[in-house]
Amino acid sequence: MKTVKLPAGESVPALGQGTWNMGEHRTARAEELAALQLGMDLGLTLIDTAEMYGEGQAEELVGEALAGRRDAAFIVSKVYPHNASKRGTVAACERSLKRLRTDRIDLYLLHWRGNIALDETMLALQGLQQAGKIRHYGVSNLDLADMQELWSSEAGRGVQTNQLLYNLGRRGIEWDLLPWLRQHHVPVMAYSPIEQARLLRNAGLADFAKHHGVTPAQAALAWLLAKDDVIAIPKTGQRERVRENHGALAVTLDPPQLAELDKLFAPPKGPTPLAML
Repeated sequence: MKTVKLPAGESVPALGQGTWNMGEHRTARAEELAALQLGMDLGLTLIDTAEMYGEGQAEELVGEALAGRRDAAFIVSKVYPHNASKRGTVAACERSLKRLRTDRIDLYLLHWRGNIALDETMLALQGLQQAGKIRHYGVSNLDLADMQELWSSEAGRGVQTNQLLYNLGRRGIEWDLLPWLRQHHVPVMAYSPIEQARLLRNAGLADFAKHHGVTPAQAALAWLLAKDDVIAIPKTGQRERVRENHGALAVTLDPPQLAELDKLFAPPKGPTPLAML
C-alpha cells in the first residue's frame, strides 16, 4: 500500500474508502458492509465518513463494519458547519463516536466553512485532540483564502489535510490552492475521485484505459495516486468495485501517459472558484 505522510508524521494509506450515500438503504446494507470489510482486508484501511452522510447512518455502517477490527482502521469523520461551535463541535464528536462504536476518531474535519469563526472551530478541535477524543484534525472544502486565514493561528496550523473535490475533470485547485498546500506540507484528500462515476462515461478516458489495459476507474485513481501528497477516497458499496479500485495501486502511469491525460483533461489556465459537491 502506498502511503501519504500527514504533517504530524503519521503515514496513512493513499487509497481509502468513502461512504457518502451509504447506510441509507436496508436492501443494500449487507453488500455495503461486505464491501467495506473487503476493502479493509485489501489494505484500504482509511475510511472516510461524516455526520452529514445519511444523518449518521453512514457512521453507523462504518461502526458495524469495523466491529472487532477497530484498531486496524484509520477513521475520518466530519462535523457540520452549523455544529462547529466551541460546544457544538464537542457534542457532535460525541455523537459520532457513539455511532462509530469507538472511543476516538483518527482524523476529524470541519466539513465546510459556515458562519462560525474558523478559529473557534479550530480551538474546539484542538481541545478534542487534547482530550483524546480525536487523534488529528483538519478541514474540508476550504479555499486558499480560508487556508491563509487558518495559518494565522497556532490551532489552525495544526490541520492535517484539506479534503477537496479533485479528479481528472476537476483540476481547479492546481492553479493556486494545491501549490499553497504543498508549500505548507498539507496533503489533499481527494473526494469523488471518479466524479461519482461520471468520469467512467468519458469517451476519451475509456479509450485511454482500453489502450493501456486498465479500467477507466483505475486510470482516474492512478492519476491521483501518482502524486505523493494526495489521498484518494473512492466510494463504492459493491465488492466487485472495491477490487477494481484496489487494482489501481498496481497501475503506474509514466510521463507520456500523464501527458496524454493532460491533453484529455487540461489543467487550469487561471484561478477558478472552488468546486464542491
